[in-house]
Amino acid sequence: MKKILNILMITLFAVTLGLVGWAVVSGGAEVAISWNLIWGYVLLVGAVVSVLWAALRSLIADPAGVKKTLLAVALVVVIVGAALGVALSHDGLVIPNSAGGVFDDPLELVVSEVGILVTYVVAAATLLVTLYAEVRNLLK
Repeated sequence: MKKILNILMITLFAVTLGLVGWAVVSGGAEVAISWNLIWGYVLLVGAVVSVLWAALRSLIADPAGVKKTLLAVALVVVIVGAALGVALSHDGLVIPNSAGGVFDDPLELVVSEVGILVTYVVAAATLLVTLYAEVRNLLK
């Protein structure tokens, strides 16, 4: 199973590298960027399905972990809900684009801002957890 997962990871990385290379070589052609976005969405859906599958499998294997699983789900819901609340509180926000126009679709702006805010929270949490683990290892 590990060998299959390694082959899958290498394949996904190669496809990603190929698409990014295509976008760079083409000078940012619209079709290349569109394919990169579609590939990004495919990877995102695959990641979500993988995480849910692993959590469900772990839950079945260790029913005592239900409390931790529910706590993690609640934490995700709170973080995304807070980001959504912040994003919805910005009325009339317009972002300039490279074509000289603006991004003014409210749904696009909310989805983008929620994604950015959740990314910031995850990055900060990752940094804090890493620092905590390293300090704890130093004090052992």
